[in-house]
Amino acid sequence: MRPLFKLHPALASLALAAVLAITNGRYDYHRDELYFLMLKPAWGYADQGPLTPLLGHLSIAALGNTVWALRFPSILCMVGVLWLAALITRELGGGKAAQALCVWGLAFAGVALGFGHLLSTATVDLLVWVAVLLFAIRALTRDPRWWLAAGATAGIGLYNKHLIVLLLIGLAAGLLEVRSPNGLRSKWLWIGVALMLVIGSPNLVYQALNGWPQLEMAAAIRDGDGAENRVLLLPFQFLLLGVFLVPVWAAGLWALFRRPEWRPVRALAVAYPVLLVIVLVTGGQFYYPIGLLAAVYAAGCVPVAAWAASRGRRALLTTAVALNAAVSAVVALPLIPVEAVDDTPIPAMNGTVPDQIGWRAYARQVESVVMSLSPEEAARTVVITSNYGEAGALDRYAAQAGPVYSGHNALFEYGPPPESATTVVTVGLPLERVDDYFEECTAVAVLDNHVGVENEEQGRTVGVCRGPALNWSELWPEFRHYS
Repeated sequence: MRPLFKLHPALASLALAAVLAITNGRYDYHRDELYFLMLKPAWGYADQGPLTPLLGHLSIAALGNTVWALRFPSILCMVGVLWLAALITRELGGGKAAQALCVWGLAFAGVALGFGHLLSTATVDLLVWVAVLLFAIRALTRDPRWWLAAGATAGIGLYNKHLIVLLLIGLAAGLLEVRSPNGLRSKWLWIGVALMLVIGSPNLVYQALNGWPQLEMAAAIRDGDGAENRVLLLPFQFLLLGVFLVPVWAAGLWALFRRPEWRPVRALAVAYPVLLVIVLVTGGQFYYPIGLLAAVYAAGCVPVAAWAASRGRRALLTTAVALNAAVSAVVALPLIPVEAVDDTPIPAMNGTVPDQIGWRAYARQVESVVMSLSPEEAARTVVITSNYGEAGALDRYAAQAGPVYSGHNALFEYGPPPESATTVVTVGLPLERVDDYFEECTAVAVLDNHVGVENEEQGRTVGVCRGPALNWSELWPEFRHYS
């Protein structure tokens, strides 16, 4: 095993952390982040585990209630991913050049900049997956007791998303093909699985006691976006790290299959297509395999660095990494002024950008509707939004709007509104959908972010509905939905 050359990981980490720290407050919160701010501490939620919201709240408690503070854990996660990836490259025999390619290529790849710029469950999942894969490689090539570390890390991952199970299924399929003595026949692997279940049991118990709402969530994603996700899955595998790095991870996949000395870790190569099939069949999000793809990229740095030993090839590789970084930075980071975003293809290329724009403007518009009511009616008014982004924005920016509710995902559990609420200001809800639940509903405004960026809220209706047809305890279930 070659030594870890710490200079390149240290410099790449500092560069990535500096870029993210400087830029991550330029746009507003992402809708998911506004949602995290509303979630109360719990063992689990209908759509996810408690880990990512908890990290956000802890960071805010330590650094202040700002966008920058909320996103600070993401910087740490991405720095952790760089070091773990470098260790994977080293485990597979990569020297200084291979480790340098690994950390500098990955530091400014689309995934590191995109996930590092926002606090998301995908950010934390990426760190967990790469850690599990590193420990799995060590278990297969060195000491099977490393399965304990893999199991413990996977158990922690269950508090974030249950997607880690998909990785474990893929690895299991790979281990069946490889038949390593340190694999499925090792007692340490099964002790690691048991350790995972013990560590993750509180969240699993929460899900079981509440009817496995994350399965409902997965079904909702499949039914709502499954067709589009299936279309995007394969093309986006070539875009997640950036097109200029495709030859590197493709070389890693080939080498994992073909190199005799890498046979013990061939399970990673088998796991990747298995994982793609699982995501394709279930209609999951196209970025789900990114943790495994990052590990395959780290493996690919070994043969590619050897290929680029000559000066001419090294210059070509350096140019490819630099071009990839430049393109990724423009697409993933908030470098374009908000006023000019609509004049670029960025919103179409990066769906997280529109979801960071317009929240303050929307909140002011809803707040003005509530304040236009008489004081007597306003005292009996609540706001119900169509999704958690709108609810989080109003909770954050519209103090005069009164109590805010939503039936979206875990926010449903924070309802129903009090029986004293006889007037509802609806946000984003089609009035024809809720008209039967009230004596009257009137459209009073249309949301506008004033910069022309199309997102889920732009052009949606704000309504005023009066006279609930049923008690809120009976009516509230009609507002529940997952997505």
